[in-house]
Amino acid sequence: MTRPPLRIVLADDQSVVRAALRMVIERRADLQVVSEAADGAQAVAAAFEFRPDVVVMDVRMPGMTGVDATRAIVRDWPHADPHPKILMLTTFDLDEYVHAALHAGAAGFLLKNSQPDQLADAIRIVAEGESVLSPSTTRRLINVFTRLPTAHHSAAGRDDLVGRLTERELDVLVLLAKGHTNTEIADSLGLTESSVRSRVNRILTRLRLDNRVQAALAAYRAGLIPDEEP
Repeated sequence: MTRPPLRIVLADDQSVVRAALRMVIERRADLQVVSEAADGAQAVAAAFEFRPDVVVMDVRMPGMTGVDATRAIVRDWPHADPHPKILMLTTFDLDEYVHAALHAGAAGFLLKNSQPDQLADAIRIVAEGESVLSPSTTRRLINVFTRLPTAHHSAAGRDDLVGRLTERELDVLVLLAKGHTNTEIADSLGLTESSVRSRVNRILTRLRLDNRVQAALAAYRAGLIPDEEP
């Protein structure tokens, strides 16, 4: 049976950008734009009304920013089903707002000048519950995080994290924190991809986190990944 297309809300303050994104997305039979938004407040309203699978969200918008809109969607989601995955769009690699957006619950980010196929693939990836972050990008994000005044390795934090997870879940978390995909984790640990997905979901639930990036940050903060590792 053919799956219905993934439903998408586009949020960008520039109408020409939205038009270009819509054109790229709707050329794919498995993707469908159900609504557009010109600012963060409209993005939140559209997400609540249309309940899409993915919101493609510009980081920088007037009024309510993409970061604030992401936080509102994740925090105030009014429905029983899970909130949509949020893919952030940014003009510059490691935009100053991206780190905050990921903490707010975004599933990943993509440069606006990415190729059309990259955008389509990124939407599919976040819809499946994975993050659009390469290992190098994940590491740079971790470097930003570890420079913050509140970031430090904590024995207590490590013990708490370890106490909540099984040994196999810890193995998955370490590889996840290094930026590996579910396929790569499955190959490394001799598991199926569905088993990895289940373990990732349990890790997020047990640690009360919204996405894989937050899980990676938790692993680094707990000292599970030595600072010198790539």
